[in-house]
Amino acid sequence: MELRQLRYFVAVAEESHFTRAADRLHIAQSGLSASIRALERELGADLFRRNTRQVRLTPEGRALLVEARRALAASDAARDAVAAVQGLLRGSLSIGSLQCLHAVDLPTVLAGFVAAHPGLDIRLRHGGSGELVEQVREGRLDLALVLRPAREPDDLVVAPLASEPLVLACAPGHPLAACGKVGLEALRGERFVDFPPDWGTRTRADEALAAAGVDRHVALEVTDVHSLLALVGNGLGVALVPRSFSAKTARVRFLELADPAPMWETVAVSGAVSGAPGGGAAAALLDEIYRVAR
Repeated sequence: MELRQLRYFVAVAEESHFTRAADRLHIAQSGLSASIRALERELGADLFRRNTRQVRLTPEGRALLVEARRALAASDAARDAVAAVQGLLRGSLSIGSLQCLHAVDLPTVLAGFVAAHPGLDIRLRHGGSGELVEQVREGRLDLALVLRPAREPDDLVVAPLASEPLVLACAPGHPLAACGKVGLEALRGERFVDFPPDWGTRTRADEALAAAGVDRHVALEVTDVHSLLALVGNGLGVALVPRSFSAKTARVRFLELADPAPMWETVAVSGAVSGAPGGGAAAALLDEIYRVAR
C-alpha cells in the first residue's frame, strides 16, 4: 500500500465521483481507477459502490477513510518536522476557525505567517466547534480554533488561548435592559436567538442555562453573528454571547450576568500526530498566534 494510493482513495471518497477526483488530482481518470482497483485487490475488499452518477463508500471504505486520513496527516507531519529543522515550512496547513473569533486576530496572524513562510499553502474553513474538532480528529484539519470541549479529548492536543464571560444581549426596549446584572433564572420563558446546536456559543449557553434549571426555547437559529445581533436588536429574542460581541453594534443592550458568570474559553485543538504544540506548521502557527496576542 502506497501513500499515493491513499491520497487517491481519499480524493474519490470526498468527491464521490471519479472524474471530479481525477480533475482535483490532475491525473487521468483511467490511472485513478486502476490505482483504486489495485488498492481494493490488496485489501481484499470493495471500497466503493459504483453507479453511473456517483460512487459511495462501502462499510470497508468508511473504515479505511478514517485511517487513511490519519496516515496522510502523519506523513505530512513527518515531512514538516524535517523541514522545520531546516528552518523551512512547506506543504499545506489546514485551519478551522469559529466565524467570530475575538480572541485571535486571525487575518493579521495569517498575513504575517504567510509572509514568513511563502512555501506553505494555507487553507481556512469556518464551522461550529464540534464539527471542526471532529475534522481535526479525522485528519482533515491540522489546527482548529474553537470553544474548549466540555470533555477534554484524549486523542487530541488542546492549548488554551483566551477566556471571557458570557453576557446577555437584548433589545434596548426589553424589560431587562434597565437592569444592572441579570441572573440566568430571570431568562425563564424568554425567546432566544442562537446558532446551530454544534456551535460553541450555543453549546456554552445550553450548558449554563441547564445548570441554572432554565428550560429555554430557541425560536430563531442563524449562522452568522451579524444576523443574530440584528434579530436581537429588533426585539425578536435575547441571546447569551461572549462579551466581545458588544463591540459589534450599538443597537443592542449587553448586560453582565450575575456571578458566577459562565465563561467562554477559546482553545487551539490539533491532532497528536500534527503536533501543536510539538513541531511542524501547526505548532509554528500557534506560536505566531501567541506572539501577536502578547
